[in-house]
This record gives sequence, structure tokens and C-alpha cells, in this order.
Amino acid sequence: MKNRFSNLAGLGAALLVASSLATVALAQDVTLKMHQFLPPQANVPKLVLDVWADKVEQSSGNRIKINRFPSMQLGGRPPELMDQAIDGIADIIWTVVGYTPGRYPRTEVFELPFMMTDAGAASRAYWQMFDSHMKDTEFKNLKILGTWVHGPGLVHSKEPVASMTDLAGVKIRGGSRMVNKLLTKLGATPVGMPVPAVSEGLSKGVISATTIPWEVTTALKVPELVKNHTEFSNKALYTLTFVLAMNKAKFDALPDDLKKAIDDNSGEEFSVFAGTTMAEADGPARAKAVAMGNNIITLSDAEVDKWRVASQPIYDEWIADMKGRGIDGPALISEAQALIKKYSK
Repeated sequence: MKNRFSNLAGLGAALLVASSLATVALAQDVTLKMHQFLPPQANVPKLVLDVWADKVEQSSGNRIKINRFPSMQLGGRPPELMDQAIDGIADIIWTVVGYTPGRYPRTEVFELPFMMTDAGAASRAYWQMFDSHMKDTEFKNLKILGTWVHGPGLVHSKEPVASMTDLAGVKIRGGSRMVNKLLTKLGATPVGMPVPAVSEGLSKGVISATTIPWEVTTALKVPELVKNHTEFSNKALYTLTFVLAMNKAKFDALPDDLKKAIDDNSGEEFSVFAGTTMAEADGPARAKAVAMGNNIITLSDAEVDKWRVASQPIYDEWIADMKGRGIDGPALISEAQALIKKYSK
């Protein structure tokens, strides 16, 4: 009899364990892989992507688990991230749209020289124009969760850049097709490379300058590698466009309540948060360069106007390119400018 009760107790314990495991499985029944190119301590993963992922997990009642893979840990190179999301190698990716040149042409309107004035306003405009112009065209194969831009793009260089003539022949990293066109117009020699390659490029002399916003300079140790930083008064030389994108089939297969958990934390307001957060991280990064005694060059409005005039042909070239694709470039420019102005603080 004792053995019988002992066996029943053991069976009950086993059933309890099995039930607990089943409950855990139900409580966290979807695992998503999020892949991106920066180290986990960089500002975007730490201040934007992790915040978003944590909120989605919480909103789902922990039924969604998002595993984070920084620094291209799932393999491949940054320009392959968009296809990794389309093909399902990763469920969610964050990337620079310009890493796939010309593939998402309408996004380039925000990368035109001196277009961006406020990262939050431009990110809101970008989302609204994505929703009306891009969702069912170039991004039709993806579930887009966020669209945003970074703060003012500037020049970081080994030798001082106080005028356009100082850029002549300088090998400088550009982050997208549009930025490389701009650098060419300004007399520089652009070298296309993803942002993780900037540190090595500077240290090995492949490039002697780079265009990036302040916020990412700390993660890349740029203030240690160059001592000169050229700002454009209260204007942005350029900006880059980003997307947080998800495999469409993976999203469509989710139950409605889990779709809602993702949608409730994505979209326009998240895009504004992301762009604003990146821009706010510029200040501390700049302060670090100042504390190191680096040379901060702030161009006068008159000097900036020279750069602006020199960059204007890029608008005409881009409009002609868009026309060849059947896209109304002037209308996109007018809409982007109007929306940025509307939402700027």
C-alpha cells in the first residue's frame, strides 16, 4: 500500500511539473530573433531597440520573447539585413535603408542635403510618407514597425575641415548613395562603408574622415581616432533613414492579440521616439569630444550657404532619377519639406 501511495505521489509530482512546463510554454509561446549591426552598448540598441522589445514583451503578457542579436551575430553583413528579414533568417531587423542603394528610392527624399532640421519632425514625416507612399510599393514585402532618422550629420576628420576646399580629395566615409553623391559634389572622395567599419577604416588609414552623427561616435571611439569635428551651425548637412522591419509572414501568422502587442508599440509615435532619442544622444557624445580637447569647428551661416549651393544639383539629379522610376520627385520633396516644417518645434 505504501508503495502504491508513493507511486501516486510521484505521478502527481510529475503531472504538476508537466503542467508547470506547459504553463510556461503557453506564457511565452512566440520567440522572435531581432538582428542588427551595432554592439549592444551603443545608443540605438540600448535606448531604442531594447526599450521597444521590452515593451512588446510586457504588452504580450510575456507570450512574446524577443532574442536580441547585436553586431551581426546571426551572420552576414549589414547590407544583407533587409533580405534577412524578407527571407526569414531574422524575424526583425534594424538597419540603415541606404545600405541597399537605390532599392527603396522614396526614402531618399529625407537624405537630400540640408533637408532634415529636426529629427523628431523628420521621423514623423517619414512615417506618414511611408504610410501613404511606401508601404504598398518598395516595402510591400516587409512589415515595417518604425521609420526614423538620426540627428544632424556632420564631418569628423583627422585634418580640420573649415571650408569646402578643405574636403578636396579627402577620403571620407559616406553612409548611403545620397551622402556619397553629396560628398562628391563637395570635392571629397567618398568611400562607402557600413558604420561598424568606420573605426578600422580610420585606424588603418583607409579613410581620413567620416560622416556620422555625434551619438554613434562614442561606440566607435571616433573622438580618439580623429581630433576635428565640423558642425553646420544649427543645420544638418545630411541625415540617414532607418527602418525597424519584420518578416511579413511571421507577423501575419501571429494571433491577433500578439499582433496588437507589436502594433501598439510600433508606428508613428515609436518612430518619433526613436528619432528624438538618437538626436538627444548627440549632446553627451559631443561633450565627450569637448572634454578630450578635440577641435570643434562650427561653420558660419555664410559658409554653410556655400555648401548648400554646391549641393543643390543633387536635388535635380535625384528628381531625374525618380522620374525614370515613375516617381514624382518634386511632389515628394514638397511634401517632406512641408511636413518637417509642420512638426518642427
